[in-house]
Amino acid sequence: MQALVSRPEDLIEAGYILSGPDSGARLSGAAAADVLRSDTLGWVHLRAAHPDAPGWIVENLSYLDPTIIDALVAEETRPRITRIGDGLIVILRGINTIEGSDPEDMVSIRLWIDQQRIVSLSRRKVRAVDDIASALELGNGPDDCAAFLSMLVERLTFRIEEFWSGIEDEADQLEEDVLEAGHDALRQQLVELRRRAIILRRYLLPQRDALRALQGVHPDWLEPDDLRHLEEELDALERVVEDADAMRERMALVRDELAGQLSDRLNRNMYMLSVLSALFLPLGFLTGLFGINVAGMPGASEPVAFWVFCGGLLVVVALQLLILRRLRWI
Repeated sequence: MQALVSRPEDLIEAGYILSGPDSGARLSGAAAADVLRSDTLGWVHLRAAHPDAPGWIVENLSYLDPTIIDALVAEETRPRITRIGDGLIVILRGINTIEGSDPEDMVSIRLWIDQQRIVSLSRRKVRAVDDIASALELGNGPDDCAAFLSMLVERLTFRIEEFWSGIEDEADQLEEDVLEAGHDALRQQLVELRRRAIILRRYLLPQRDALRALQGVHPDWLEPDDLRHLEEELDALERVVEDADAMRERMALVRDELAGQLSDRLNRNMYMLSVLSALFLPLGFLTGLFGINVAGMPGASEPVAFWVFCGGLLVVVALQLLILRRLRWI
């Protein structure tokens, strides 16, 4: 049986020319590789999970250092930005927008970017890539590598802030619910909210550090305006990281409040059980005493003795309540 051959268009998710008279034109197949080898600035985004992706990169980007190729095709990544010559290895993460997935399970996007070419890969769908492709289709996309990097960081950060805003709304509602009427069902919601904040913070810290590093060592094609734009995105990312730290502290306070409410409720229940036990202890003694089956019990032959005994028990209860009230136990 003939083996199936992967089509280049399945491997290349997006490809565009970014400069020159053909700016905005789509690229696919061999044309994408030709543009990457030329002086025309082009961008190609590959599906990293495609089995042909490593071979395509080795074949068409052989002029890159092997360490760059290894970083682009690596299965496990960590956000970082590293300058190599006049280019950058950029590995960032974005919110997972795939239906049915956890948004905080962030998606990695890896890039090699210099003045002549931009190659990016991701194993899962990245909405920021779609945003850039849509902008190029409409004719208002990036026209150089610096603008491309700025737009990518901006779109990634925008969705991170949007997602974080939703978490903060959930946290506000949770705090309100706990303060109004805490109950056991809120425990799971509290744990889930803290888990999401911790995971998001773990991914965003290295991404923040990567953007910080870029401000210190950047290639010449990143001009002051581009750096200021990236600095604004860094500031937005800093706020999210700081809010994530504050969120953990807020949720710790909410947890303590919820635990305090549960403890108070348990103490109240134990207190009521103690009061009831104190009330019924003498009653149990008296009923046990008068219930013994021996001769000579007073009133055993009197028809009204039972009702007199019940009245006596009520008097005992009333006296107990009076004593507990005087002692301020109830």
